[in-house]
Amino acid sequence: MNATAAATIRLDSVRKQYDDATVAVADLSLEIPAGELVVLIGPSGCGKSTVLRMINRLIEPTSGRMFLGDEEITSVDPVELRRRIGYVIQHVGLFPHQTVRDNVATVPRLVGWSKQRSRERVLELLETVGLDPARYADRYPHELSGGQRQRVGVARALAADPVVLLMDEPFSAVDPIVRGRLQDEFLRLQQTVRKTIVFVTHDVEEAVRLGDKIVVLSEGGKLEQYGTPAEILARPANEFVAAFVGADRGIKRLAVTPIPPDALRPLPADAPAKPPVVAADVTLREALAALLEGETGWVAVERDGTVLGVLTPDDIYAVLAEARAEG
Repeated sequence: MNATAAATIRLDSVRKQYDDATVAVADLSLEIPAGELVVLIGPSGCGKSTVLRMINRLIEPTSGRMFLGDEEITSVDPVELRRRIGYVIQHVGLFPHQTVRDNVATVPRLVGWSKQRSRERVLELLETVGLDPARYADRYPHELSGGQRQRVGVARALAADPVVLLMDEPFSAVDPIVRGRLQDEFLRLQQTVRKTIVFVTHDVEEAVRLGDKIVVLSEGGKLEQYGTPAEILARPANEFVAAFVGADRGIKRLAVTPIPPDALRPLPADAPAKPPVVAADVTLREALAALLEGETGWVAVERDGTVLGVLTPDDIYAVLAEARAEG
């Protein structure tokens, strides 16, 4: 896929105050690097969705400036701006009277793409999001499951190759099993397209799993901490962040902590011919899951078919304890 280059997003003292004096976002300054997936998280009323809607000018900021790359977007035509920004919402918002094909082609049609170019793009994107065009292109939204509709929503948001993708709790309306699958597919998709993505969620585990970085906001859009999932889980900036990410943040860290080579033990002499095995590049969470499913009390870690060593529950605990001490 020949994707348009991603762009950095920068907010400079952006504020949103309503006529009744309610402050939704107070003087927020933030830079989201090009090609990264940054998650906005915080309690209800912290301004997460307001920030998202200010970026694509569905809501106008009261003051401050916003940049997309080197361009200040606070004063550009909002309609033209939105055609360069993909937007995915919780309940998708597909047009019920249009087929999947026509829904995905909405923005390419608005910006004047030829029918042939639009058709090719639709087929490409349906394949990319895991929907067979031969089966799904001519279906209507009511003929799809919730997870399939969300995939179509993502495809539509990407159709005109936007430089930025905004996602407002896109997976929260589906059941946990489908949600996990959508998250997996979305991570795979991002590895392919490398868009600048701003993703809103209320779910800490989803934020940890998906985000390159996480923005923790408190009431009024106050920035409490901005960092990688590992940084936020290991070193919460204050009591608010520690309470929000939860007392079990040590467990959550398993999902963002790679297996340290120096934590491995030699393969036991009495190891079975086919021991439980994980790849060396997985996280401690995946290693622990494999360990719990096995009966040996340890899991072998391998790279390119060669066993590097084994990991036990005590080893995993020691890694987390060391990281906690460093934090």
